[in-house]
Amino acid sequence: MSDKNKKKILVTGDRPTGNLHLGHYVGTLKNRVKLQDSFDCYFLIADLHMLTTHQDKVADLKDNIIELVIDWMSVGLDPHKSCFYLQSKIPEISELTVLLSMLCSVPRIQRIPTLKEKITAMNLNDNYSLGLLSYPVLMSSDILAFNASVVPVGEDQLSHVELTREIARRFNSTYKNLLVEPDPMISEVSRLVGTDGQGKMSKSLNNSIYLSDTESVVKKKVMKMFTDPNRTSADIPGNVEGNPVFIYHDIFNQNSAELDDFKDRYSKGKIGDVEVKDSLVKNINNFLDPIRQKRSEILRNKSEILDIIIEGSKRAREVTKKNLELIKEAMSLNFK
Repeated sequence: MSDKNKKKILVTGDRPTGNLHLGHYVGTLKNRVKLQDSFDCYFLIADLHMLTTHQDKVADLKDNIIELVIDWMSVGLDPHKSCFYLQSKIPEISELTVLLSMLCSVPRIQRIPTLKEKITAMNLNDNYSLGLLSYPVLMSSDILAFNASVVPVGEDQLSHVELTREIARRFNSTYKNLLVEPDPMISEVSRLVGTDGQGKMSKSLNNSIYLSDTESVVKKKVMKMFTDPNRTSADIPGNVEGNPVFIYHDIFNQNSAELDDFKDRYSKGKIGDVEVKDSLVKNINNFLDPIRQKRSEILRNKSEILDIIIEGSKRAREVTKKNLELIKEAMSLNFK
């Protein structure tokens, strides 16, 4: 294949901290399924990134890695079309992180918004690890190790792509014009509000509906969802805008006539929360049914997951080894 017709390289991934949820699907997974047909996709199992905030929670790491891949495959990611690889199996990424850290100042890293958010959320003040501080550089290495052209991100991750572009420019101007400045690809829906209506859906906040949840679990979670806090009875007009139940309906309810009717009656105080939620339960379960079916098929051949990860990691390492050799040569680190 000529360079002109060669697919652009795309890198993205997830941390293996537990099962993926609907927020992951609408924010990234849905888009990845489409992108794997038009890009050379490398999907990262970011176990090193997991350690930056969960360094003492490694007992379930192997199981979480396998569950992550099962979630990927159940929504349609295909290891025959894309490369699934384990970050810790690619030592070139870690070595590249050391090299690229020479091109970043500490104050520049400390300005990364998501780093500030993590430090605040964990109540660390100034007592955070060097690993956490340097994770934005590790993320840049994840991208530049493959010389990726495209990085799908939510708006909250844009600062990481910009840092990566800065590092690539500095490297190219200091050593050799070698590294690609990646372009961000913004998700249409970057976040999904949690079932509690408080911020985004998150495993740590216990406000998630998981891709692996059963029908009964989905019903239980939806029926407990927050709606309009000022609406204490069905005959009181309610707000549709910003209402978590209707945010979910907008995404998962394919019956536009029904949804318009619900919104009209809700805003006039002519429908109760139970009817609206019952419909949402049905629609989310209809969405999840084929994912559950695919998951069942995958679980019958669960032993193959390890082979997929090992083979994908070997394939990924072939790329990163070549790129790191070129990078080290440009930095005069190829002493023989």
